[in-house]
Amino acid sequence: MRTMNRNKSPFWYLLYDRKVPVTDEDGNETGEETVVYKPAVSFRANVSAATGASQVEQFGNLAGYDKVIVTDDMTCPVDENTVLFLDKEPVYDEDGKPLYDYMVRRVAKSLNSVSIAVTKVSVS
Repeated sequence: MRTMNRNKSPFWYLLYDRKVPVTDEDGNETGEETVVYKPAVSFRANVSAATGASQVEQFGNLAGYDKVIVTDDMTCPVDENTVLFLDKEPVYDEDGKPLYDYMVRRVAKSLNSVSIAVTKVSVS
């Protein structure tokens, strides 16, 4: 099954890059780590309005997600470590940390499509 271009919505994804240690004002490591993401990439795919019973079965017993993204681009690099800007343009805080609004919960690949379950988060 192919996805129709007129049903595709634009959004941005940020792939996981690495973790870096957090340092205090003296340059000493605090023992904490912060996640660094690669630059935002624009993408177009079908984005559902809400969850439903048929989508719950698609991901097994996973019920903790808000939307499903479906694409026929089998080279889509989105995985469970990816964060998304679905309902807003990419925004960053003063330290360059992305203030994303969705996180990927699960990726399900089939023969002709990729389904991505995402959940809304609040990052500040």
